[in-house]
Amino acid sequence: MNWPLIISNTLFTAIGVQAIAFILAAIGVNMHFGYTGLLNFGQAAFAAIGAYTFAILAGTGIPWPGSGDGPGFFENPWPWWAAALAVLPMATFLALLLGVPTLRLRADYLAIVTIAAAEILRQALIAPKLDERFNTGGADGLQGFSSGIEGINPWNGQEFRLWKQPFDGHQAFVILVGWILIAVCSALVWLLMRSPWGRVLKSIREDEDAARSLGKNVFAYKMQSLVIGGIVGALGGMVFAIGGRAAAPNDYSTAFTFFAWTLLILGGAGRIKGPIVGGLIFWLIIGFTEVFLSQATRNALLPGWRVNENNFGLLRFMFVGLGLAALVVFRPQGIFGDRREQAFDVR
Repeated sequence: MNWPLIISNTLFTAIGVQAIAFILAAIGVNMHFGYTGLLNFGQAAFAAIGAYTFAILAGTGIPWPGSGDGPGFFENPWPWWAAALAVLPMATFLALLLGVPTLRLRADYLAIVTIAAAEILRQALIAPKLDERFNTGGADGLQGFSSGIEGINPWNGQEFRLWKQPFDGHQAFVILVGWILIAVCSALVWLLMRSPWGRVLKSIREDEDAARSLGKNVFAYKMQSLVIGGIVGALGGMVFAIGGRAAAPNDYSTAFTFFAWTLLILGGAGRIKGPIVGGLIFWLIIGFTEVFLSQATRNALLPGWRVNENNFGLLRFMFVGLGLAALVVFRPQGIFGDRREQAFDVR
């Protein structure tokens, strides 16, 4: 067993691009559920919007109907910073499109509608007709849109190591920017939750009817929360696409949403550090079990009739599932959560 490689790979997985993307998505879910009580199971849709908005605009542009005088602004690749800024209004538009007809629903009804909306968007991205119109890449997704980011990367082409784990300069730069985004988004949520606006959100979470009886526009506050959490989730999807240099529809399936919820439940809903600590723990477990089981299988330390090189990867999710089930049974509020803040209004 190569323990130095196992430990270094585990640490890199916990701070890597995937961990950053899911932590940002979990911060958005924390805004929705932890502070507002919205059961949003469609966070993958916001992540997909963030990834595809950046990938399309920075990669190929949109084949807008020509005017006859040459390609227009939308038909050319955008600068990376313009494509990144475009993620914000696109996530806002999706939040409005999703929120206007659904935010009057509660509890499991809202969850069903949001998860269906995320799946509709994923299937639409696969459709050839949408590919013809917006260059989505269909089922194969998009590549070749990260050249602008690579152009501003001072470490482009360099190689780094985290003990025994090698990684390139592109990953190092995206990881640095990603953790800065996590810090900025966490600080923003922290400030918002300590403002009068944030206190109204918490009152809606605990008793929506009581907040409405005090003259608060509950629908407007819910919509604002959906927009902010959706934008943070879209930033997570953008980081995920840039870090992997690819945007594919199946990267934003329902599993993306469920992983974000796992991070939140693990760390504790309604806490700023909940998604961050939950994300670190989750990806530490994922990274450790994957490399450990891989090496244990190759060194014949596990029974071959039960585990082999083709199925050991599935065991890591079994271990994570068992741990999460135990956590829900013995500490349902998560590691840092407060049981007193879990009495959501779900009527």
